[in-house]
Amino acid sequence: MHNNPGLYIHFPWCVQKCPYCDFNSHTYQAQSFGPYTQKLMADLNYLISQYGKPRFSTIFFGGGTPSLCPPKHIAELISYLNNNNLLIPSPEITLEANPGTIDLPHLEGFKHAGVNRLSLGVQSFNNDSLKQLGRIHDAKEAIKAFEYARKLDFKSINIDLMYGLVNQTLKMAEQDVQFALDLQPDHLSYYELTIEPNTLFYHQRPSLPDDDILCEIESNAHAKINAHYSQYEISAFSKPGHQCKHNMNYWKFGDYWGIGAGACGKITTPNMIIRQSSHKHPKTYESMPSGDTFKEHIVSSEDECFEFALNRWRLNEPIYNEELNTLSITARSIFIKLSENAQEMNLIVKTNKGYEKTNFGIKYHNQLVTCYLNSKND
Repeated sequence: MHNNPGLYIHFPWCVQKCPYCDFNSHTYQAQSFGPYTQKLMADLNYLISQYGKPRFSTIFFGGGTPSLCPPKHIAELISYLNNNNLLIPSPEITLEANPGTIDLPHLEGFKHAGVNRLSLGVQSFNNDSLKQLGRIHDAKEAIKAFEYARKLDFKSINIDLMYGLVNQTLKMAEQDVQFALDLQPDHLSYYELTIEPNTLFYHQRPSLPDDDILCEIESNAHAKINAHYSQYEISAFSKPGHQCKHNMNYWKFGDYWGIGAGACGKITTPNMIIRQSSHKHPKTYESMPSGDTFKEHIVSSEDECFEFALNRWRLNEPIYNEELNTLSITARSIFIKLSENAQEMNLIVKTNKGYEKTNFGIKYHNQLVTCYLNSKND
């Protein structure tokens, strides 16, 4: 097991399902979070019995809408982790929050529980765009939620912002970015709306900006954001010292444990990498014995190489030679071989220290990742 994995805790309920969302989320109906919290702790105990006792460096409460959960249950989980010596000193503890589900007392409760990083799912500051996205908050509520969080002095606040929205113009996108910058969050996630299978938008496709407008929106936004923040990943920008450590662990192919309905995990043992997933439906999940909760499969060398490339190339920094030593011998060999194809296509260059993306590779990220996809056939 890698040292200090992250811990992902999934809460699968939302007030309503957004038409673009393909995450494991279910409509909230007066859910009792007490039994679910007990199930989360039971599953964690089961994993410890199988893989040993970790010291988590980060916790991420994701969803769904974790901010629907009463703060007392978030406090119960964090206290359990602290009392059982499962956390490093001063871990990053993130909670995703929908601005339409929180007020000042809620945020006070989460802060008192130990949450030190808040991620606000704003998505847009345009009320028409928010309605099209099926969001339950408006721009005023988003700004108010941010101001509450600032007042409570959370260590780090992220704003999630999307572009390429329904009927979005270049001006509308620019206004969204300016609203976000005026608030001066510590971290800004800025990503394109994508139409995924099994969503309402997939079956009833809305009117979205064409590729030329999308390219202009992204280019202008990145220039504007980069004047104030450092872009350390494809869709992530931060002030110094405010990178999301939990996500950085994903992108650096670190280990993480996942508990909750539909949660996934990655655990490295001395002999193999294991991917885990939990049953998705919350009622079925709650009723399952912990020993039956997790489905596991061993990651092949080919998949290990691809997953490493898929995650690691999201970061703007080079891949250093010493990082390749964390891969299995076979996966490292496959990565080096397939990197030759990427070099020939001018997507990356090899240096004495490792591999680095070219400007062409930065622009055509998907093409770069594809170079590592067909390793089984090589």
